[in-house]
This record gives sequence, structure tokens and C-alpha cells, in this order.
Amino acid sequence: MSGKDYVSRTEELLAPILSEHGFELVDTEWVKEGPNMYLRAYIDKENGITIGDCELVSRALSDLLDKEDFISENYILEVSSPGLDRPLKKDRDFERSIGRDVEIKLFRQMDGQKEYTGILRSFDNDNVSIGLDGGEELKIKRSDIARIRLAFTF
Repeated sequence: MSGKDYVSRTEELLAPILSEHGFELVDTEWVKEGPNMYLRAYIDKENGITIGDCELVSRALSDLLDKEDFISENYILEVSSPGLDRPLKKDRDFERSIGRDVEIKLFRQMDGQKEYTGILRSFDNDNVSIGLDGGEELKIKRSDIARIRLAFTF
């Protein structure tokens, strides 16, 4: 099995756990950091995730992973909140963020800039549209976006 298979199988195991507790899966990743492999699940819910929520999901998922035993490598399991600066990845992330300020970093410059901030107006499979300060709307191809996340001002 590949890392991609580990992620999809883990997401299948997570679905009933998250559904039972009213949590949402934001992302799952299989990554190498230093000498270790990590299987990470990022979860969320309406009013935010607590440490207790992460522990509950981690224990339930760990038991299922031990039972299923489909990952042949040694790894560290982490279940956490995605954090305030999480990138928008899935359509539901975009839907939830319509009307909110977002920061966009591009792979390469567009009109002399690699970074834009504006109000997320709309999105589809190919494009994201944001409203800029001057009232103009900017359409950016999703394939040109290195990262998009909610913008926070403190």
C-alpha cells in the first residue's frame, strides 16, 4: 500500500467516529518528518475542537488502526485541530469561507504580485474569485494557488 492508500483507508475508518460525535474531517496526511512517518488527522466542529475531542478520536482511531493493521511501516498518529491558519483545501472549506477575508499566495506572479488579500466571493472547480479593496473582483485559477487561507487581523 502507498501513503495515498493509508490516507484513504484512514478516512474510511474515521468517518463513523466523526459522524457519531458531530465532528468534521478537515484533512488527513501521511508525511515524513526527519526519521519519522506521521499519520495526521485534522478535525473540527462548529464551536472548535478541544483536547478532549482529539483524545477521543485518537483513541478510537488507534484501536481501529491496530485492529485493521494495514500500515506496514512504523508511524506516529496525531489527531488535532487544523488551527486558525489552516489552508482552504476542500469545497466545504471554501463554502464555509464565502464572504470572509482570505490570503492567497500564488506559485508565480500575476499582474506583478504573488500575494493577494480579499473577500472570497465565489469558487468552482477551476477558479476562485475575491473582492479587492477598490471593489473590483479578481478571478484566480485554482491551479495557480500555492496556498489560500482565512486572513486574520489582530
